[in-house]
Amino acid sequence: MDNQSCVKIVTEWDIVAARQLGRNVAKELGFGTVDQARITTAISELARNIYLYAGQGQICIERISEFGRQGLKIIAIDNGPGIPDIRKVMEDGFSTSGGLGAGLPGVKRLMDEFNIHSSKGEGTDIQAVKWLR
Repeated sequence: MDNQSCVKIVTEWDIVAARQLGRNVAKELGFGTVDQARITTAISELARNIYLYAGQGQICIERISEFGRQGLKIIAIDNGPGIPDIRKVMEDGFSTSGGLGAGLPGVKRLMDEFNIHSSKGEGTDIQAVKWLR
């Protein structure tokens, strides 16, 4: 199997497909059920953000290996409007959709590594990693 698999996010059903892909890869890598749930929750949030704010994009799941350890990387990419104030969206409780505001700060807490890059009018690239313990 390839190191990376992607799901295009265009409809709400694509969010489900991305979650399932992430859960399957996490399970194959040997993540326990708790970490599988963390990974799928993070994917769900990232895919939902693409669907709601960018209209379309993709979620890629990549198997990674570094310094003798195995992990899973989630890559969420879109060509949407970008995030005008990354610091603000990383505040707990901040929401533009009327949701609970757990969004990106929640993804950051669920994963071991989290990086975000966004440019106005060009889109957003978020990468999050969970290491197998």
